[in-house]
Amino acid sequence: MLLVLRMIRICIIVKAGHLVTRILFLAAGVAALLAPPAAPVAVAADYMSIDAAQRAQFPQADHFDEVVLALNPAQKGTVSELAGAQPPHRSLRAWKALRGDQLLGYVFVDEVLGRQDMITYAIGIDTSGRMGVLEVLSYRESHGGEIRGTAWRNQFDGRTGLEHLRFGTDIKNIAGATLSCEHVTQGVRWIAALWQVTLRSEPAA
Repeated sequence: MLLVLRMIRICIIVKAGHLVTRILFLAAGVAALLAPPAAPVAVAADYMSIDAAQRAQFPQADHFDEVVLALNPAQKGTVSELAGAQPPHRSLRAWKALRGDQLLGYVFVDEVLGRQDMITYAIGIDTSGRMGVLEVLSYRESHGGEIRGTAWRNQFDGRTGLEHLRFGTDIKNIAGATLSCEHVTQGVRWIAALWQVTLRSEPAA
């Protein structure tokens, strides 16, 4: 009889232990469901320096002189009309690419908003208006980094004119990186319009 009582007591303790464990497990699961979703972690990474981007666009140049971009209201209006809708920009810088006194073209470094943070990229335009391969200098988003892929960046190489820079038609999208692709393409359209309005007719010296 004593042995039976001991066995019953052990079973009750074990079952009670399982019950407590199950309650704690369920409580933890409910807490996880009620907790606010974690914010995506932005991964800031620098892939190329400005100097390296300049050399990539115009390897034959022996020096680069920075240009002050100052648009008057009429020029800004024309550029805006030509470029179309734009994402937020943080900064835009430009340099003349020179070999001796010969102007080879311009290198532009721009920053546009991706989904949540800025994307820094560079592109060159030669004196005929022909673009080079787009280079991604810094990418700070947690998603959409596929735009760093060679296939996507090469879509800009050889483009001339805004009529060949239409997102979704000329510049294809990448699934999972739609905003990054669209905003960088829009930024390049602004650069192309800026070159067309303010820099295309400048003397080659």
